[in-house]
Amino acid sequence: MVPQGIYLGNIKVPPTTSTDPASLLQRTVIGNTRLLSYPEIQITNKNRFEESNDEVLDFVMTEFHVLLLYSDRVRVICSLNEQLIFEDVYTSRYGQLIGLVKDPTQATIWAYTERAVFKYKITKESRDVWKIYLNMKKFDLAQNYCKDDKVKLDKVLSCQAEHAFQKGQYQESAIYYALTKNPFEEVALKFINKGKESALRAYLQKKLSNLQTHDVTQMTMLSTWLVELYLNQLGQLRDDDHSSDQYGKCCDGLRKLFEQDRLREVFQENRSTIYDLLISHGDIENYVFFAVLMQDYERVVNHHIQNKDYLAALDALKRQNSISLYYKFSPTLMQNVPKQIVDAWIGLGRKIDPLQLIPSLIKRTQVGGHDQWSEAIRYLQYSTRELNCIDPAIHNYLLSLYVKYKPSELISYLKEQGEDVSEVCYDVKYALRLCLTDGDDGVDSVGETELNIRTKQILNRACVFIYTVMGLYEEAVAMALKVDVELAKSITDRTELEEDEELKKKLWLKIARHVVEEEKDIKKAMLFLQESKDLLKIEDVLPFFPDFVTIDHFKDALCESLSEYNKGIDQLKEEMNIATASARSIRSSIQQSKNRHLVVGGTERCSSCSRQLQTRAFHVFPCQHVFHHDCLLQEIRPLLIDAKREIVDQLQQELILLSQPVANVDETTNRERRLKRQQLVEELNQSIASECILCGEIAVRFIDAPFIESNKDKDPSDGWL
Repeated sequence: MVPQGIYLGNIKVPPTTSTDPASLLQRTVIGNTRLLSYPEIQITNKNRFEESNDEVLDFVMTEFHVLLLYSDRVRVICSLNEQLIFEDVYTSRYGQLIGLVKDPTQATIWAYTERAVFKYKITKESRDVWKIYLNMKKFDLAQNYCKDDKVKLDKVLSCQAEHAFQKGQYQESAIYYALTKNPFEEVALKFINKGKESALRAYLQKKLSNLQTHDVTQMTMLSTWLVELYLNQLGQLRDDDHSSDQYGKCCDGLRKLFEQDRLREVFQENRSTIYDLLISHGDIENYVFFAVLMQDYERVVNHHIQNKDYLAALDALKRQNSISLYYKFSPTLMQNVPKQIVDAWIGLGRKIDPLQLIPSLIKRTQVGGHDQWSEAIRYLQYSTRELNCIDPAIHNYLLSLYVKYKPSELISYLKEQGEDVSEVCYDVKYALRLCLTDGDDGVDSVGETELNIRTKQILNRACVFIYTVMGLYEEAVAMALKVDVELAKSITDRTELEEDEELKKKLWLKIARHVVEEEKDIKKAMLFLQESKDLLKIEDVLPFFPDFVTIDHFKDALCESLSEYNKGIDQLKEEMNIATASARSIRSSIQQSKNRHLVVGGTERCSSCSRQLQTRAFHVFPCQHVFHHDCLLQEIRPLLIDAKREIVDQLQQELILLSQPVANVDETTNRERRLKRQQLVEELNQSIASECILCGEIAVRFIDAPFIESNKDKDPSDGWL
């Protein structure tokens, strides 16, 4: 305390690292010093009944105030702005004020006189400190003493934003304005009028970050405006210097805005507007970036294809998981980057359907070149061999490509498919039509190249193979004769023809006729007689020879044929002699059987019922077995086939009808009935007594029949009792 006021400062303890006493004395222990002047006492505030003394007797410091003790009053001034805050005037009844003391424990202040003690209690000392700091432009300290009061804080931030704006600190001002509740339009216009788009962008970004996730409309508006501001600045920078650091920073800022997770859904819903903005500003780079970020790969691929950047389009296609996009863009990519798109198809494996890619392959192989059809064949081979695709459309198209572009692999493909028409995956009729059509196409024989001839031979061989798969061996031989006689001969050696000698002979005749009529090779035709393994004779091939051919050409063959005929005649004579002897022996046996008789004794019993045989009609067999007629019928009926059993039942019914007496019938009718009955009896005997049921052929046929018929409801052991 000095006569002019209170000398204030912060006490600092100087470091003791220095050993120089002089330097230590030069340092001060009080920093941030200032003089707090005493306030002047107004005449109106003096005690007019007492003598007043303006001398300060004592003082007490609090956090923000200083209490000054006079002889007749206590005055409180603010230590921050030196303003008089409070004045308490005492009367003379308590005597003059003597001292002022602060209780550090209770934070109370005591003033005392000669006859009394007065207590001062400090409450809410800092309630108006924020205003003081605000007036002093100490905004950070003012914010600290707002005590979480949003109204006070908003006022501080507003003043701070306005102060920064007036000083030209527009970026800081934008941040502070974004934290206030000032009208959005008013603040935005302030920056627009000043032409400070960067500050406006900072203001919008801060505002956007303060919004809640449910404020979708506000977030959409602010994010769209921000994109527009970024694009405007990028356009200006692009015209000035595309490679500048400022351009890169601005572009990074836009992309970071796009990448914000909390804005992903907003951009997703508003992406058409963003696309329009990007296109209107011609910012293709960020257009593609945004489309990839939104996973709108169809738009990305379309963009690259329009710019003829097909590898970039394929790269974008690989980054997404929608197979339908492959089907949509494969025709264009197959035309321009066939190898790369086929590699992508193969990489997908079974995820992609080869059948859905057929339109892409067909369209581009028809108008494309070597790269297109070779890559199409490569993928179809992968589908059939690795993916085991059995769809006929896939195999038919692969076969058509082989026929048209790569006939050298056609035969190996057909052999891979096998020779079973029910198991091949391609349409044999379609394959045959392709080979026949392309085999017949081509230039005339005069202008035919060696390559064309070789291709036609391969296609004809393929036709031969397909004909054999279809079982059309005559057509196969006819086609094979256009290529090679040995190929035609190999068809006759197939195992399927081993049992069909007539067809084999017909095939050999076709080959022989071709050799004689087309190749004019008579010696080779004669060799066929041996190779055909006796299927062909000299007389079979003689009609094919021309009239001027002399007998010398096939004399040996004629002699050999005549010799074989003589051997055949001798063999037939021997067989005829054996047959004559057998017939003579049979006639002798028949004659002997006519004169044969059997004697049946009176005690003979039926082999079925073991009763006396002669008690009723019976049958005697050469094997000495005897049966009653009805017993034989009962035994043999279950052993007859269904048709014969029906005949026996019908004969029995007719005999029963004829056995019944008929009244008023003349002699002629009775005679006819007797003849008819005798005929029926003979037919019945022929049906049931043609052989013995115990030792005849019928017994041999049923030798594996069980003795006891199976019956689930009956115990098997009962049949033996």
